[in-house]
Amino acid sequence: MRVMSEHGQSSPPGAIFINGGVNFSLYSRHAKRVELLLFDDLNDRVPSRVIPIDPALGRTYHYWHAFVPGLKSGQLYAYRVYGPADPERGLRFDPQHVLLDPYGRGVVIPKGYNRRAAALCSANDCVPMKSVLVNSADYDWGDDRPLQLPSARTIIYELHVAGFTRHPNSGVTPGLEGTYAGLVEKIPYLQQLGITAVELMPIFHFDRQDAPDGKINYWGYSPISFFAPHPEYCSCSNSLGAVNEFRNMVKALHRAGIEVILDVVFNHTAEGNESGPALSFRGIDNPTYYMLNNGGASYANFSGCGNTLNTNHPVVSRLIVDSLKYWVEEMHVDGFRFDLASILSRDANGNPLPNPPVLWAIESEPVLAGTKLLAEAWDAGGLYQVGSFAGDAWKEWNGKFRDDVRDFFRGVPGAIRRVADRMVGSPEIYGHEQREPEQSVNFVTCHDGFTLNDLVSYNQKHNEANGEENRDGSNDHRSWNCGVEGPTDDPMIERLRRRQIRNFLTLTMISLGIPMIGMGDEVRRTQRGNNNAYCQDNEISWFDWTLPETNADLLRFTRLLIAQRRLRSIHHEHQRTSLRQMIGDLTKAWHGVRLNQPDWSDESYSLAFTIESQTERAKMFVILNAWKQPLEFELPLIEGENQGSWRRWLDTALDSPNDIVSWNHSPEVGGVTYKALEHSVVVLWTPITNPNRIS
Repeated sequence: MRVMSEHGQSSPPGAIFINGGVNFSLYSRHAKRVELLLFDDLNDRVPSRVIPIDPALGRTYHYWHAFVPGLKSGQLYAYRVYGPADPERGLRFDPQHVLLDPYGRGVVIPKGYNRRAAALCSANDCVPMKSVLVNSADYDWGDDRPLQLPSARTIIYELHVAGFTRHPNSGVTPGLEGTYAGLVEKIPYLQQLGITAVELMPIFHFDRQDAPDGKINYWGYSPISFFAPHPEYCSCSNSLGAVNEFRNMVKALHRAGIEVILDVVFNHTAEGNESGPALSFRGIDNPTYYMLNNGGASYANFSGCGNTLNTNHPVVSRLIVDSLKYWVEEMHVDGFRFDLASILSRDANGNPLPNPPVLWAIESEPVLAGTKLLAEAWDAGGLYQVGSFAGDAWKEWNGKFRDDVRDFFRGVPGAIRRVADRMVGSPEIYGHEQREPEQSVNFVTCHDGFTLNDLVSYNQKHNEANGEENRDGSNDHRSWNCGVEGPTDDPMIERLRRRQIRNFLTLTMISLGIPMIGMGDEVRRTQRGNNNAYCQDNEISWFDWTLPETNADLLRFTRLLIAQRRLRSIHHEHQRTSLRQMIGDLTKAWHGVRLNQPDWSDESYSLAFTIESQTERAKMFVILNAWKQPLEFELPLIEGENQGSWRRWLDTALDSPNDIVSWNHSPEVGGVTYKALEHSVVVLWTPITNPNRIS
C-alpha cells in the first residue's frame, strides 16, 4: 500500500477515498493559488477548515492536490481559486467565489440560494453550494449490473423523473411525489406498458433558477455537475440521499428488465454568459473549460444557453469520459442520450472536426463498450449531422423521421417517398454507412415540442404561460388540429384525433430502427398547446394519472403494439447485418391501391407494401392511407400447399377493441381487396407457407 503524504497525488482527479482518508485533485492551468475548504453544514457561509495547497509540493503539472485523513462520506467541501482577474483575456479568477469540484459526486444547495445573487457573490453575503464526499464502496449493488439489452428489441420511453409522479393524483406514497423513489412505485405501470428502457430527462444536478424572472428551469438542461444526481429528486434530506436513492431506482428498474438511459448535457453549463454566476468551471480555469470569443472576453454560444463547453480540449474530454464511466461503473446506467451532440464535434474555435477526439474517446472507451450511445445530432449553431455523425457505435435521434411522418399524416404533398424511406430505417440517410438498422432512433414527439395529443389538437403553439408573449418555442411543429383548435366536444373530431394518434404510434413501432415515445403519449397527455414547457413545473407538464383510465383504449392499443414489437428478431444484430442487407431481406414489393403499382407522385397520399418476418413466421401487408377518403387496396394472392387467408392485426380506423388484437387472435378477412378508411393504417398478415410465392 502506498503511503499517502499530506500533499496527496494528482491522480485520479476529484475527491477519492484512499488509505483512510481522501485524496483531492483539481486541474487549473492558470491558477496561482488554491485552497480546499471544508464545511460542517450546507447553510454555512464560511468553511470550518481551510487547507491551503502548497504550490511547490501540492502541485503536479497543472493538478493541485492534497490528502486529508479521517474524512467520511457526507463531508461538505469546495475550493477557492486565486489567479489573474482579466476577463478580456478570459481569466475570471475571483477568490470571493466558493467553487464546486468539477468531479464532485454530490452537491448540496443551501436554503435561500439565489442564482442572481450568486453572480455577484462574495464570502460575506452569499451562502454557496457545496460538493459532497461520496464513498462508492458504501453501497451494496448485489448482483446488479447494466442490462445490455439488444437494440433490435429496445423500446424507449422518455420521461421526466419529477413530472412522472408529481401530480397530486399520482397515488405514490406521500412524500415520494416527484422523486426517484416515487418513480420506483410506478415501475408496474412501465412493465405493463412493455417498454424496455426509460430515457430520463436530465438528472445531473442542475440550476432550477436558470430561467427568466419568475420562472424555473423544470426540464433540467442547465447542468452544474456532471457526476452528481439532482438532489431535489430525492425524498431524503441527507446529503448522500440523492446518490443512494438514484441507485435504488436503477436497481429496481433493472429487476423489472428496464434499462436506464440518461439524457446528458455536455454542451454547456449553468454558468451562462458573461453575466452568469461562477459556480465551478468559470472560476477554476475558464479558458480550459469554455469556447471563448473576442480574445476571451465573451463566450461562444452554440448551445443557445449562453456558453459552450470546450469539449475537445483534452482535460474537458477526459472529464466527459470520466463522467460517463462513473455513471456506468458506479451508478449502473445502461446508456446516454447526448443533448445537442454536434457541439462535441466542434474544436475550440467552433469549427466542425472530421474526427472529433472526444467522440472517439467515448466510443473506444472499454468501460462503455455495450453501452447505448444516442446522439441528438444537431446544435443551436446550425450544425446538423443526422446521417453523418462521427463514430461507429452512435445511434441518432432521427429528426427527419419525426418531420416526414408528421407531414405524411397531415397530408403534405410530396411526403410519400420520404415516409417510405423512414419506415425501412431511412436508407437515404444511413444506407451509405453500412450500419445496422437500429442506427435510427424513430420518434414523432419528445419533450421538446407538442405532446402526441397536442400534435393532433393544435395548429398553433400556445406558450402564453411561459411569459414570453408566445415568442418562444419552435414554429415548425407540422401539426394538424383535425378541424378545431384545442379541446372539443365534437365526437367526429375526437374520433379522428384518436385515429391519428394510433397512426403515429403504429408507424413508430413497426418501422425499422429504435422506437421512442414520450411520457404520457400512450394516454393523451396534454400540455394545452404549450410546445416549450421547459419552465412549467405544474400540471401543464406533469403526468395526470387519471388518463390511463380515461384513455384505456389507447393504452391497450399501445401495449399490444409494443408487445408485438418486442418479439422482433435479434438475429441480424448478432450477425452484424447492415441496414442495406436488412432491407433486401425484408421488403418484397411496394404497392398502391393496385398491386405493384405504387404512386410516388407528389399528390399521392397512400402506399402499401409487403414484408416477411421470420420472427412471426408471417408475411405482412401494410396499408397507409393519409387521404381524406376511403381507398380500396388490392390484396396479394396467397399461394402454396396450405392456402390461407389474410388476417387483420390492426386497423387504426376501427373502434376499440377491434383497432388492434393479439397477434394469434387476428380475425380472417375475406375478399381480394381491403377498404382502408380515410386517415388510417392497416396491418394484415398470413402465415408463411412458401416464402417465394407472394408479392
